[in-house]
Amino acid sequence: MSAEPKNIVLIGPVYPYRGGIAHYTTLLAKTFAKQNQPVKVISFRRQYPAWLYPGESDRDPSQNPLQVEAEYLLDPLYPWTWWATAQKIAAIQPSLVIIQWWTTFWALAFAALAFLLRRQKVPVLFIIHNVMPHEARPWDKWLARLALKQAQRFLVMTEREQERLLSLLPQAQTIKLPHPVYDMFAGQKIPQAQARKNLGLEPDGPVLLFFGIIRPYKGLRVALEALGKLRQHGQKVSLLVAGEFWEPVSEYTRLAQDLGVLEQIKINNRYIPDEEIGQYFSAADLFIAPYVGGTQSGAVKMALGFGLPAVVSRAVFSKELENYPASRISWVEAGNAQALAEAIAQGLEAAKQTPAQIIGEPATDEWEKLAAEIKSIRIV
Repeated sequence: MSAEPKNIVLIGPVYPYRGGIAHYTTLLAKTFAKQNQPVKVISFRRQYPAWLYPGESDRDPSQNPLQVEAEYLLDPLYPWTWWATAQKIAAIQPSLVIIQWWTTFWALAFAALAFLLRRQKVPVLFIIHNVMPHEARPWDKWLARLALKQAQRFLVMTEREQERLLSLLPQAQTIKLPHPVYDMFAGQKIPQAQARKNLGLEPDGPVLLFFGIIRPYKGLRVALEALGKLRQHGQKVSLLVAGEFWEPVSEYTRLAQDLGVLEQIKINNRYIPDEEIGQYFSAADLFIAPYVGGTQSGAVKMALGFGLPAVVSRAVFSKELENYPASRISWVEAGNAQALAEAIAQGLEAAKQTPAQIIGEPATDEWEKLAAEIKSIRIV
């Protein structure tokens, strides 16, 4: 008789914390459970001090959130919680501890935790969402190296982040597995006309969707410039911007006014709760992700989960999305508003010619494959 599988411990944000990494942690935990892999989720008593968080709140306002059972043990500012968590984990002797890595704010806590676990012969894997913060500071490289050098293995999602990790830790042992499609909200899809009515959009005319936290690297300025270029050529396209701004909204509305496209833009400046996500993706004809930097994108994966065709920047996504057909993904050079305008026009025309039902369904086994690959990792 084969032995029962040992626990995997998964450390990261989950509900009531919000955002793509919380969703990722939750979906991975749920997938382990579906595969009969015992998993213990450890999350945070506090994720950030309120005065340090650039948004309104790091809490998820969803009425029907995506959630999983977890213990909330870690605090980034209280070292005794790091030690107590390490002791609790070591006591169950898991086969693997997985730590989500996305910000150097947690570097000291995760460095201490991983170090303490390794001393207890507990293997540690970091899942790298981005090696360095999107708006990096001079000390971030030192903090990232301090924490990441404590792990024996790393899971990276893009070739770009693999290169960044190896530039920081040349001997790092990496596994590259792409970010799975976020199809957990695809059941919320509703008729486009109804979605537009619910959101106060005009019933006719093409609608683009720009979704997620608004930060400089995501290229919303480029999107507005592309909208202006389309207008110059007689193409009136609406842009739905849904997500919390982490910089002044006035900077964007002023640019839109200067470009003559302000009346074509609808902005919903807030974190979109889980139960409302389907309306935004149902209302749009085309998703745009004109990133000028950054790493992988949960929002792009959500668009793919809804079967919504997307125009995306080669600066970030090309290697990881190259297997998707042209009916689902169009490529554009990062930072080039003219190229983006042309890609939007072509993408909208293609969307009219391609019925939604044959765009293609998301690969629903991507989470299962990810979990299976992680379970197969052996660290001596």
